[in-house]
Amino acid sequence: MVSTPAGQGASQQAQKTARARQRAQRTEARGRMSLMDHFRELKRRLFLAALGIVAGGVAGWFLFPPVFNGLQSPLLDAAKRTGVTISVNFAGPATALDMRIKIALFIGLFITSPWWIYQLWAFVTPGLSSKERRYTYGFIGAAVPLFLLGALSAWIVLPHAVDILTSFVPEGAANLLQADVYLSFVMKLLITFGLAFAMPVLFVALNFIGILSAQRLLSAWRWAIVAAFTFAAIMTPTPDALTMILVAIPIVVLYFVAVGVALLHDRRTAKNQEQLNAELAEY
Repeated sequence: MVSTPAGQGASQQAQKTARARQRAQRTEARGRMSLMDHFRELKRRLFLAALGIVAGGVAGWFLFPPVFNGLQSPLLDAAKRTGVTISVNFAGPATALDMRIKIALFIGLFITSPWWIYQLWAFVTPGLSSKERRYTYGFIGAAVPLFLLGALSAWIVLPHAVDILTSFVPEGAANLLQADVYLSFVMKLLITFGLAFAMPVLFVALNFIGILSAQRLLSAWRWAIVAAFTFAAIMTPTPDALTMILVAIPIVVLYFVAVGVALLHDRRTAKNQEQLNAELAEY
């Protein structure tokens, strides 16, 4: 049997209509999850993320010596420059073991950053189609380097902060810091800066799933700048304004990059919605 052009046109129209219906059904299904379903999904994703970090912590256990030397190197360098005795002190009998476990998990957090960042993405963007899953690679490919870049920025700031804070030690005195206090401070600083640099990618993810519009992001640019400089002022452990500005500016720039990506996505989504409405109307 030879199909006529009219029959082929009708078949193509039927296929287009079916695809349009499928897109509409997927969009509707994403909003059907109940509150308990969201909690269960969050629990599952957190468990998988924690499991990955623990697995990375096993490798971190064996990497402890060089990482520990690196974390305390700003103190040792400051001691050489100032001539003041500056060192970390393990006060309790179990402090050394406790810090080794914490640093091992800290290493695991960075080693497995692609894994737990993917779990975050999978939680906030459920029900993606096979075509839309390509966004996952872009999200992880942007979030992981930004997370590491933020941690690197904190690491660059840290020696300068240590120099300033240890400069107040009186001549002839020693500065023995509790190991758990100092190392916890450094680890929290690196993680916090990493998350701050990766936050704009989360904004883009929320935009892609329709929770946060580009116009809303753009209208909040003043608050974003205030938040960036407030964060820099609180988290930068030095009193000078230059360091605060150098930390805040990259965060502000990344925010506006996220706004630009969101604007492009919203325009494409609006165009696709118009096409979908036209196809459904034709049917």
